Amino acid sequence: MKKTLNYISAEEAVSNVRSGHKVFLHGSAATPVHLIKKLIERKESLERVELMSISLYGIDLNDPALQDHFFMNTLFVSANVRQAVNNGRGDYVPVFLSEIPKLFKEEILPVDVAIIHVSEPDRHGYCSLGTSVDVARAAVSKAKYVIAQVNPRMPRLHGDGFVHVSEIDAAVLINEQLPELSYASECTPVTDKIGAQVAELVEDGSTLQLGIGCIPDSVVSKLGHLKNLGLHSEMFSDGVIPLIESGVINNSLKKVIPGYCVTGFLLGTRKLYEFVDDNPMIKGLGIDQVNDPRLISKNPKVTAINSAIEVDLTGQVCSDSIGTYQFSGIGGQMDFIRGASLSAGGKPIIAIPSTTKKGISRIVPYLNKGAGVVTTRGDIHWVVTEYGRVNLYGMNMNQRAHALISIAHPDHREELDRRLYERGKMKVTAKE
Repeated sequence: MKKTLNYISAEEAVSNVRSGHKVFLHGSAATPVHLIKKLIERKESLERVELMSISLYGIDLNDPALQDHFFMNTLFVSANVRQAVNNGRGDYVPVFLSEIPKLFKEEILPVDVAIIHVSEPDRHGYCSLGTSVDVARAAVSKAKYVIAQVNPRMPRLHGDGFVHVSEIDAAVLINEQLPELSYASECTPVTDKIGAQVAELVEDGSTLQLGIGCIPDSVVSKLGHLKNLGLHSEMFSDGVIPLIESGVINNSLKKVIPGYCVTGFLLGTRKLYEFVDDNPMIKGLGIDQVNDPRLISKNPKVTAINSAIEVDLTGQVCSDSIGTYQFSGIGGQMDFIRGASLSAGGKPIIAIPSTTKKGISRIVPYLNKGAGVVTTRGDIHWVVTEYGRVNLYGMNMNQRAHALISIAHPDHREELDRRLYERGKMKVTAKE
């Protein structure tokens, strides 16, 4: 079996994509930007090429000039495809993140070509999917043709993300920095207050699920006094590095893959990519394993921190759309909400600023018309804003409405009370 790759030009590699092909694009920090750009340059020779991915970075596919050539059938709506999806030049597949590999494996979404971004092969002929094992491992396993952007700067991640050179049909050697993302400049006193509220819910021995953004970063910055934390998260970013290095996160009490930080993908800065490179404590696994609620629930005190666009007074959570405008996707929120709720001592958390940047309340009487419910009112537990935190689990409709109003922005509480009264079935004052 061969253990090396024969490199060709990017132009030659993407020439294997044909009109009508269904093409998987590796995502997040592993977005194969160079190859996608070369594919776009071929647009005049292509028609009805369907592109499938989760979040993409470093490339914009919103250009109307792509309409007759490419159709973005995305599994998560990132900014790079948002305009195309909402203007009819693409569409969105609502699906739990944990179930996307099933779509590929069972060929519900067939993959003609997978374009991936990997590390250089080791002496045994194995490349690493690096920062994004997630859904890519399943897509590669079912793709009829695999094109790899091979990059010496791609970290080699331990776990299940290895692709042998025998699985790669065309390889292009590129030496480029990975896309980086940091929210540090966007953090505010409000997000810091929310982080402090959430951090107080985290106990010794908790297993953390974190995303990326100001609130997760604020949370982890306040956990240095705790002991024996675990990390089992669909993704993580730079913020956890100090906790791992200090031993606060040591994964000693986890039941699922104890002793290791488990993740589906990584997104952050070069510091993060260098930290995880060949780090035996970090395991990158397929997202069908990482986000399986049955596995998540086996870990102790799973503290799952997620965000939302709006929460209505009954506890319905919209996280993926603004009315009918598709903003993001279901992602892994429900995977971890369910997993945490079934975990011994688990805490499923929705953490949001009380208002948008324009001052509009995120706690609302009713969800916007056309908004999607990601977390149902039967699944909701903790909701946190900068004004406090409430646990809605076990509360009746009247009690949870008043609890949510108590953590809404003060400027909106009177209006929310009035709208609650207009619903007719709820009293103005909650029953003690």
